[in-house]
Amino acid sequence: MGLPVRLIGTPGQRNDIAFAHDLIDGINAEAAIADKGYDADHLADRIAEAGVVVVIPPKRNRKVQRAYDAELYKERNRIERFFNKLKQFRRVATRYDKLLANFMGFVKLAAIAIWLK
Repeated sequence: MGLPVRLIGTPGQRNDIAFAHDLIDGINAEAAIADKGYDADHLADRIAEAGVVVVIPPKRNRKVQRAYDAELYKERNRIERFFNKLKQFRRVATRYDKLLANFMGFVKLAAIAIWLK
């Protein structure tokens, strides 16, 4: 359905993968789908240890290319669709709030509104 189950705000200058472990901790899923930006051995190993299928395409410069389910990867568009819905909320799209806590509060309110539709 493409609905969020956990949202974590990160500083703009930090790479998203720095918080990926926090994002997946305790989530029960059959597969973890992410884009190439999350292609790191430490993350893929952690996902696999939890008994979850890793669906992350390998970066082009990776020496050992990891196999992934290309058909299942197509489901990642649901994540993109959620972010497009989230950006329909002007306050999120323009980020008027300077403090991360205030911004994330509104992002979570917007996510709840998307869940309720």
